Amino acid sequence: MDEVSSDALRGRLTAHCLLLEGERELVLVDTGYGLRDVADPHGRLSEFFLRMNAPELREEMTAFRQIERLGFNPRDVRHIVLSHLDFDHAGGLDDFPEATVHMLRDELHSAVAQSTMLDRMRYRPQQWGTREHWLTYDPARGEDWFGFSCVRNLNGLSADVLLVPLIGHTLGHAGIAVRRGDGWLFYAGDAYFFHAEMRPENPYCTPGLSAYQTLMEKDRKRRLNNQDRLRSLVRDHYRDVTVFCAHDVVEFERLSRRSHKDPIAPLGERPFATHTHSHTDIAPSPAEREPSVPAHPRP
Repeated sequence: MDEVSSDALRGRLTAHCLLLEGERELVLVDTGYGLRDVADPHGRLSEFFLRMNAPELREEMTAFRQIERLGFNPRDVRHIVLSHLDFDHAGGLDDFPEATVHMLRDELHSAVAQSTMLDRMRYRPQQWGTREHWLTYDPARGEDWFGFSCVRNLNGLSADVLLVPLIGHTLGHAGIAVRRGDGWLFYAGDAYFFHAEMRPENPYCTPGLSAYQTLMEKDRKRRLNNQDRLRSLVRDHYRDVTVFCAHDVVEFERLSRRSHKDPIAPLGERPFATHTHSHTDIAPSPAEREPSVPAHPRP
């Protein structure tokens, strides 16, 4: 399923988040599952996804608790930048009630509309207790960034954090670009799920994860087009931009330099960007297994 787990019929995924340290505040990129999801999963999450994904809901793996382990006060999280409002990305919003939440406008409209059964299962208003602090952005306006258009600066944040439309998985899905030193981290959210999908030549996704992406997509043509654009970005700008997604274990461990199975250890030195996550399993699918291939090739 993920070419990592010992059980070939199930895959182990992460819910990857980024913590950014500013001069006077913290910025969180996606939240993963939150404390209230851990305390009351059946009240906040759909039974369908609880059964299919079997999330491993551990309090110590929430962004809130891992921020504490780093020695920060979670109340200092003043901004949250969301790739989209799916339950496994927005579950921790209520843990940061004073934070301004940034997202594309069409994501909010789609989530609120609840127009399909899948929408009602993926978008959980039970997780939206902070809506009075949400800011949305027009996906048709913005600047160019490495060939991506309509890229937005965010109110109250520096130009080192950008919202990049990556429509397809949802109608308001976005990536988040973070300047780091002389390069960029580009968190692509759920624009893809498996590291080998970013191989410029012969991209590959396991059958199970491919089927899950098809299940969850809102606009197939745009989703696949954005995957093509991401592969071109990796091919042409790998020295300048590090691309990674929300759920791939290999990418998480490569970037965080630690196992995905444990919460972050307390650190004496705080990095500009800290990678945190919670665990998720996903439904089984028989698949032939292929050796893992790095997403970012080097000459």
